Amino acid sequence: MKTMLITGATSGIGKALAKHVAESGYKVVACGRNQEALDELSAFENISGLQFDVSDLEATRTALADVDFDIAVLNAGTCEYVDIDEFEPDMFRRVFEPNFFGIVHCVDGLMPNLSEGKQLVIVDSMARLFPFTRTEAYGASKAAVHYFTKSLEVDLEKKGVRVQAVSPGFVETPLTDKNDFEMPMKISADEAARALLKGIENNKQTIFFPTVFGWIMRLMHILPVGIQCKLSLSMRDKQ
Repeated sequence: MKTMLITGATSGIGKALAKHVAESGYKVVACGRNQEALDELSAFENISGLQFDVSDLEATRTALADVDFDIAVLNAGTCEYVDIDEFEPDMFRRVFEPNFFGIVHCVDGLMPNLSEGKQLVIVDSMARLFPFTRTEAYGASKAAVHYFTKSLEVDLEKKGVRVQAVSPGFVETPLTDKNDFEMPMKISADEAARALLKGIENNKQTIFFPTVFGWIMRLMHILPVGIQCKLSLSMRDKQ
């Protein structure tokens, strides 16, 4: 029985994934900050909880030092939107701490145990593909995560570690519940969990879901920059 470690497992995609993979025959190490939520997850068969904050490097190193795993899914993150008239540099730090540095901290903690045959799965976002309005902090953090992931894919190849990137579209989670704009082709967290596990098991280099929205976003990403900006301005004016 394989073991999957999942960060950000107390809500949203992480929580749905933890339950789905446990039902699919994996052992799960569910990681998060909320001990009460972890206790609830631990009541499910094949799930154990591990409490720590990915933004805390030393806590992350300590928590992950002795964890036995086959697949690590680094999913923890947050989202805040920029108000251009009240620009706030500290908000960028709040977003980058869990979204980017949290992943760096987890990779650091897992690195001693990343050996041949193991899989490292890192979640970014389709927001990295297009200059959406108000997403300067979130989109930049996810673009940084994707570049980091792809570089790791190259440098961990010699160790025999499989590195996979995950780029979700809109998924119904507590974070997206706060959004006050239209979210096309939004799927449930359960649908996202099934798509994510399928992509992991099929060894896809980059996992996109929902599928159709993924193709649309990738096509938009290769448009000339000027056209991308005009489209984004049009979307902004409709909000």
